[in-house]
Amino acid sequence: MSNLNTFIKKMPKAELHIHIEGSFEPELMFAIAKRNNINLKHNGVKELKSAYWFQSLQEFLDIYYAGADVLIHKQDFYDITMAYLRKAHQENILHAELFFDPQTHTSRGIDFKTVIDGILEAMKDAKEELGISSLLILSFLRHLSEESAFNTLEQALAWKDQITAIGLDSTEIGNPPQKFEKVFQKAKELGFKTVAHAGEEGPASYIWDSLKLLHIDRLDHGNRSLEDENLVQELVKRDMALTICPLSNLKLQVVKQMELHPIKRMLDLGLKVTVNSDDPAYFGGYLNANFKAITESLDLNKQDLYQLARNSFEASFVSEQQKKEMIQQLDKYFDK
Repeated sequence: MSNLNTFIKKMPKAELHIHIEGSFEPELMFAIAKRNNINLKHNGVKELKSAYWFQSLQEFLDIYYAGADVLIHKQDFYDITMAYLRKAHQENILHAELFFDPQTHTSRGIDFKTVIDGILEAMKDAKEELGISSLLILSFLRHLSEESAFNTLEQALAWKDQITAIGLDSTEIGNPPQKFEKVFQKAKELGFKTVAHAGEEGPASYIWDSLKLLHIDRLDHGNRSLEDENLVQELVKRDMALTICPLSNLKLQVVKQMELHPIKRMLDLGLKVTVNSDDPAYFGGYLNANFKAITESLDLNKQDLYQLARNSFEASFVSEQQKKEMIQQLDKYFDK
């Protein structure tokens, strides 16, 4: 296994499902809270980390949103983004596509411009200093109204050329895709790519609705697609990429143990699955840790790892030329 761990560590890869607020490490959270004169509920890093045991998606989200409350200034958003991109660079991630949740911040009085300017500046600096490319995905919070989503989309238009896609996250149960059909239609008309979280806690029908009503370009999670054979065939036919998050699935009890994770079966069925870390500060590992966990538990081989990495490049929203260049780096590494 140590040989495969080294292979994973050095393998070129992309990450397509990373919530920038979910990469907020406790140490940085306490540092920014102190800088902003905010008292956190927990008394230190160790106590905060001990709270990271979740029985459901909602339990995680409650802590996630509380942590985001310390983010106030442009520098705060710069710092969390740059911290993630430095970590990604260390893990041989060539390209990352970052989710951000502006409603988490605008709902508490933080200006949209403050949020996005900090994130974009870090993305620019990381490209210049580290050579890592990144794109930005604006995610609507599905527990809020479609009207709120429309307002957020309107605010985003000033940065239209710097936002690649529109996404949908937060509490899945009780917030079906059709709730956001009109705003996704508008986003498509404006030229945005679209993605949506579906089939994590929600049923396979939410995946069908994401395909047919939201007209998504990529599916986030999608674990429960395996419950519907026709859906699997449809996803394969469409060459629809799925952004799977193994450690997140384990931590949120989507799977009870990693040996039961469906990603190997999905790969064998011809689904274009990719590996991602979701909210790594909360779920116990960044991208390489996710690769290591499934490799160890599901007995993956180098060919499986190559396919997962290649899928991540093919499923990205970069130009065809950049995809080709990144896949060439992967091929060169694999051949060597």
